[in-house]
Amino acid sequence: MSNATSYVNLVSKLSEEIQAVKKRGFDFIAKPIPDSDAIGELDPRVLQVTLQAAEKMAAMENKPFDPSDTMSFVKGLRAMMGWNNDDVTKSKVETTYKTIDGTNGPIPLRIYTPSNEGVLPAIVFFHGGGFIGGSVDVVENPCKALAEKAGAVVISVDYRLAPEHPYPAGLTDCFESVTWVYEHAEEIRVNPEQIAVSGDSAGGNLATVCALMDIEKGTGMIKLQALIYPTVNMANVQTEDFNWSLDQYEIRNHSELITPMIKGLAESGDLFFKLYLQNNAEIIDPHVSPLLSDQLSSMPQTLIAIAEFDYLKVECEAYAAKLARSGVPTKLIQYNGTDHAFMDKIGLYPQAEDLMNEIAKEVKRVFA
Repeated sequence: MSNATSYVNLVSKLSEEIQAVKKRGFDFIAKPIPDSDAIGELDPRVLQVTLQAAEKMAAMENKPFDPSDTMSFVKGLRAMMGWNNDDVTKSKVETTYKTIDGTNGPIPLRIYTPSNEGVLPAIVFFHGGGFIGGSVDVVENPCKALAEKAGAVVISVDYRLAPEHPYPAGLTDCFESVTWVYEHAEEIRVNPEQIAVSGDSAGGNLATVCALMDIEKGTGMIKLQALIYPTVNMANVQTEDFNWSLDQYEIRNHSELITPMIKGLAESGDLFFKLYLQNNAEIIDPHVSPLLSDQLSSMPQTLIAIAEFDYLKVECEAYAAKLARSGVPTKLIQYNGTDHAFMDKIGLYPQAEDLMNEIAKEVKRVFA
């Protein structure tokens, strides 16, 4: 069997329906490794990439590094982010480049329009990268896949990055982009009453904070949020729903790889947040750590996707629990055997494409 055929079969396997169970008030689905019955270990493709990454990191450790040279450090981090992924679409998805005016200057957008006719839902997408990196290039193929699968116009926002543009510059760009989509819906063939927000990691934070701002401002634009392993408790504050510990992960194999990958993301968080905030906000501000918000009862319907071996998994579950307790219909999907940033590997990791399928299903259900 060719790699391409195998990949398609694995995506198909992941699409098999799994009954949701109630967990802490939200609907919970755990998707198994598609070609293995193993529990508590890495998916074979994730294992291969992790081993390759470990070799690269070992080679870099021998290079001199000056932590006081912030921009050189940031450039190094940016160079390590993202993945050369694949276009998995099967039909034409038109890409339009648009620049809109924002408070902080021009905001570049990439608009992906599928071949569907008529007025379509919109998904405003914010890429990940710890608020300091990532790009619209990295998420182009996932966004195109999402446009095709959901029959929706996907608007990918090239928001400003820290440390050059600290908080709230990037967040302002994101909210103003949602507002532009709402106000210019006819221009891009979108139904203004059918707007969703989505994003991965830092982008998931920006997406859900935009939904929170939408409530606070009374603008009522966002009807669905699809959050991909978002960071929602930058303050790492223990709450009724959140208390992190390593024993919340079932690790039966590959612990020498899984434990450092989980702890490594935890330890790097402080640095990302300092570069992002630069003392412009408290880390406990709900616009930074939305898990700490007391305004969640009016949030839109929510889908959260998590990786089994991601430091952010625990706070994502806490956020799902708090949203559900606040009366928000919430579903959480866990992809077993995966780690943080698995969405970037669409075309290699079948879970990344299945995630686009799941978001598309949610968009169709909510906007039917």
